[in-house]
Amino acid sequence: MIVTPFYAGLLALLFLVLSVRVSQRRTEVTLGDGGDARLLRVIRGHANFAEYVPFILVMMVMLEIDHTSIYVLHALGIALVIGRFLHGYALSFTQRFKFGRIFGIGLTWVVLAACAVLCILKGLRGFAIM
Repeated sequence: MIVTPFYAGLLALLFLVLSVRVSQRRTEVTLGDGGDARLLRVIRGHANFAEYVPFILVMMVMLEIDHTSIYVLHALGIALVIGRFLHGYALSFTQRFKFGRIFGIGLTWVVLAACAVLCILKGLRGFAIM
């Protein structure tokens, strides 16, 4: 496996940045958002990343193990990194970057859907062999 670990590493660094950002915003609030709208945005940027990325990476690993084209895997990985960067930046570092939120989650959904379809097709191919 050579493709997915690369993107997992890049995404882990981005997750670290988002994690540090949450810690930096937590000055007096140790649990929840304490009603602070900016802190809530930073928390949601971090949590949204954690909600999508692991599942997509698991599907990418399965696809790579099943010898999916490295070009397809790189396209998925690049789109995921760009999408997660835009979305994370929009939520954690700005208040008005709507393009980042919309385009970031849109790219993430495209990658999620593409991985899902590819995994389903590979699974169906397995049924045909039986």
